[in-house]
Amino acid sequence: MSETTSHDSVGATAGTDYDAIIVGAGFSGLYELHRLRDELGLSVKVIEKADDVGGTWYWNRYPGARCDSESHIYCYSFNEDILQNWEWSERYPEQPEVLEYLRFAADELDLRRNIEFETEVTSAAFDEDSGTWRISTDDGETVSSQFFVTAVGCLSEPYIPDFEGIESFEGFWTHTGKWPHEPVDFEGKRVAVIGTGATGIQVIPEVAKSDPEHLTVFQRTPNYAVPARNRPLDDDDWELIQSNYDEILQRAHDSGFGFPFEVGQETAADMTMEEVEEALEPRWQEGGFRFLLAFEDLLVNEETNEKVSEFLRGKIRETVDDPELAEKLAPKDHYYATKRPPLHTDYYETYNRDNVSLVDVTENPIERITPDGVQTADGHHDFDMIIYATGFDAMTGTLLQIDIEGRDGLTLEEKWEDGPQTYLGLTLHGFPNMFTITGPQSPSVLSNMPVSIEHHVEWVSDTIEHLVDNDIQLIEPTKAAEEAWTTHNRQVAESTLYTTVDSWYMNENIPDKPTVFTPYPGGVDLYHDTILEVAEKGYEGFELTESVQQLGQEGEQPQLSVMKGD
Repeated sequence: MSETTSHDSVGATAGTDYDAIIVGAGFSGLYELHRLRDELGLSVKVIEKADDVGGTWYWNRYPGARCDSESHIYCYSFNEDILQNWEWSERYPEQPEVLEYLRFAADELDLRRNIEFETEVTSAAFDEDSGTWRISTDDGETVSSQFFVTAVGCLSEPYIPDFEGIESFEGFWTHTGKWPHEPVDFEGKRVAVIGTGATGIQVIPEVAKSDPEHLTVFQRTPNYAVPARNRPLDDDDWELIQSNYDEILQRAHDSGFGFPFEVGQETAADMTMEEVEEALEPRWQEGGFRFLLAFEDLLVNEETNEKVSEFLRGKIRETVDDPELAEKLAPKDHYYATKRPPLHTDYYETYNRDNVSLVDVTENPIERITPDGVQTADGHHDFDMIIYATGFDAMTGTLLQIDIEGRDGLTLEEKWEDGPQTYLGLTLHGFPNMFTITGPQSPSVLSNMPVSIEHHVEWVSDTIEHLVDNDIQLIEPTKAAEEAWTTHNRQVAESTLYTTVDSWYMNENIPDKPTVFTPYPGGVDLYHDTILEVAEKGYEGFELTESVQQLGQEGEQPQLSVMKGD
């Protein structure tokens, strides 16, 4: 738009309550609100089920919850005042600091006045007569808008396996993603942590050092974890960051994972193990995701990855005093980073404590939860507290919790019965004017999330601006474009090592969920170039119409170079 206009009471489509409804007030929803309201002048409402902003950082407040991207790049890059006026205290900020950052950003941009808190969206339906969306909430209200934007996060629907007797436990129990706001005291308690994914790896050392009587970890799958090497950031650190901030952030946005780090050598396939160790050791000592970028072909070359994996197994064996326990903690069933690659602080060292033990549930399965603890195949374990670090119904779970209905009565649940189908991870055939920020089949969880979020929000906002400026009512991808992108996503995934292991990337943590690789593994840089190219080519693969009746016509198969494998 050439100038900011205001639609405070009437939406862009006559008779609607708002131009746009956004679901979620985390990183995505807050930025989308700012773009649509402050830069486009549209009337916008954000609906958020929590009583404050923050998204995942509001809910995940378990001990040890900490960002695994470095703080100075886990931030908004679009606002110079926020960049200059906020200083992170640590290399990897804890949950309270990230939450406070998002509160700060919301206040700096005066966003709260357009957010309805403590309200959950229960359904959203496309009205074919008016070409608008009707969004209903748990308080019985229904509002309408031209555009419907989901900013619900990729890891927002907690999952607990359906253990027999789970409700019978008489002690304290919770999922890490639904952690209580009040402090939890572990001192003198017998504590179980079930799960050793990224969350478990963070919470386990914190519980262990909180002086419990005993901590028992139930492990299904051992995980590779690289040390974070967290430390405070001092004035000298910040001076260096601020003096190079534009360059740092640009490198992050132009990279494959959203990190401004240099990729190391091309391959380890033709190197001796001694040479590999020499290349990896400095990155290991530096800590963080620089380690992930040591070799360019890590995720596509079995020989390279096996050497890196063996290096990590060696580090576990060096750290854990008990050789038998070290072998149980050393993964041998998957390649490094084909599951989410956690960072850790003293995770493996925790198992050297006298009051910490491990139960391998592949050898000794959990049979049921009892009023007093956990019954396994080899006996009963008594507990006062059980913490479920069992992950999430990732990528699609939160979206499918909302009853979303598009054209011709098609529900999202029906559409995704065999796995997600999207165009660009942003839009859906049959669901006009609906946008999914960091949705399935976008880089999302395979990236530094704020980078992917900014790319998505800016693309969605620019698209809405194009529609409004040109008096176009509706945008919807063609079926052919959606099928091409879904096929492309699958083909790229199958060219990597990601599909060699059962993981939540593959939906394998949720019973009866279709096995399909859900994020887009082609890289943030390639993906961003692709979505920009789509827009530059006049929204190739989309139908842009003035009426619902014009939708549903088959377009031509998209011919973007990325889909041809060029």
